[in-house]
Amino acid sequence: MKRRAIISVSDKTGIVDFARELVELGFELISTGGTYKALDEANVPAKYVSEVTGFPEVLDGRVKTLHPLIHGGILARDSAQHREQMDQNGIGYIDLVVVNLYPFRETIAKPGVSFEEAIENIDVGGPTMVRAAAKNHGRVIVLVNPESYGEVLSVLREEGTVSAGMRKRLAAEAFAHTAEYDRLIAGYLERQIEPTGGFPATLRLTAQKVQELRYGENPQQKAAFYINSEAEQGTLANGKQLQGKELSYNNWVDMDAAWKIVREFESCAATIIKHSNPCGVALGKTPLEAYQSALAADPVSAYGGIIAFNRVVDESCAEAIKECFYEVIIAPEFSPEARESLSAKANLRLFVVGRGDTANTKHGWALKSIDGGYLVQEVDQGTTAVSEWETVTDIKPTEEDLVALDFAWRVVKHVKSNAIVVTDHGQTLGVGAGQMNRVGSVKIALEQAGDKVNGAYLASDAFFPFPDSIEAAAKAGIRAIVQPGGSIHDASVIEAANRLNVIMVFTHRRHFQH
Repeated sequence: MKRRAIISVSDKTGIVDFARELVELGFELISTGGTYKALDEANVPAKYVSEVTGFPEVLDGRVKTLHPLIHGGILARDSAQHREQMDQNGIGYIDLVVVNLYPFRETIAKPGVSFEEAIENIDVGGPTMVRAAAKNHGRVIVLVNPESYGEVLSVLREEGTVSAGMRKRLAAEAFAHTAEYDRLIAGYLERQIEPTGGFPATLRLTAQKVQELRYGENPQQKAAFYINSEAEQGTLANGKQLQGKELSYNNWVDMDAAWKIVREFESCAATIIKHSNPCGVALGKTPLEAYQSALAADPVSAYGGIIAFNRVVDESCAEAIKECFYEVIIAPEFSPEARESLSAKANLRLFVVGRGDTANTKHGWALKSIDGGYLVQEVDQGTTAVSEWETVTDIKPTEEDLVALDFAWRVVKHVKSNAIVVTDHGQTLGVGAGQMNRVGSVKIALEQAGDKVNGAYLASDAFFPFPDSIEAAAKAGIRAIVQPGGSIHDASVIEAANRLNVIMVFTHRRHFQH
């Protein structure tokens, strides 16, 4: 009995060559719409679906494969009872289903797409065939991914059939394909109901495994990296490693922290990260200048760190980087000369993120796993504009002060709470992170800044509950402080700043990062 395949694909990558090979292997082909046209123009023999069903496409093509002669052929078992019913009804077996679906994701991604256009790109017949074939994978081969064509052809040539294990794997891939398709549709419709981005009743996430990692945070923990199926260009997950050892779990965590910091700035910026906190952040006229300033902020902690830039790394910067040991360098791009220079350090990982949006303005959700569940929140986007800040002390900041405080405020947002940073002239001088009380973070940041603290600036990610931190900052020589405000003791904190001649501004926005 001649084997039959039905082919109906939106993504026509490789389909003509694949279909031609199937014909050579003795398959009879059934096809629809644009796929049939592509095969016909390539002189690949195929029957139009209406020739099989005896029924024309109707309702603007909404109904063409939804017919017993198609679905009976896909769903039938190879049993005496089913063979008898198929003979009675003139149904022929279909042994191979090659289907991928209308481009719903691409359609809704188009600017200005109408709701009606989106609805018309919801496939019905395709998912029905895919699910039917996947359900009956014990007899039917189902293919939804062009990348699998070659593997299936090779097996069919060599063995004449496909193993049960391979059929099961292809069926799982098929159900994953339709599940992701339905997830996209459900999410789109929910956004029409709740366009402001409320949290859905069901959290649907899809991510593809890119690679297994050497281990997790510790050697006894297994780990893997997955990419969000909706990740855009210019995001870290869509970046590309150019050289160096395989990235580890901890590398990815630190890379994420580094990339988020440099995206805060329109000016040329560099940061050096250790254990997900910045040990140095700086602005500069060039990547080299920014890097040297970031390194000078804390050269001891920088050893073995991860560097990120928001500009193309050039040869002069690369040569400076080579003088120290680092794990990873991240940038939108590396010049050819920089790549050549850094290739001498074979284990150093170079990672290109691309030239996506450098402003940290994209919306999204942040997820955190807890025992048995997930916490979901909006990503903490942007910072309060300087024009919205409130000066709460008698001494007012100059324009130069506001620029300096804005830099400090953007940096402290990315330091683990309780977070304090001391900065001056677009450079961090001291970072106090992750302490159980704010006074402890202030002490660390001031001590790290050392003699440079006199006339410098201090930012706090949350309010000061008592005047003690203000007094410590003033004693060290801090000129101005930026903080959210909001403590029940704000009045005493402001009084201390006035008494000690320290400028203080409130942003009225907190940036905790636990």
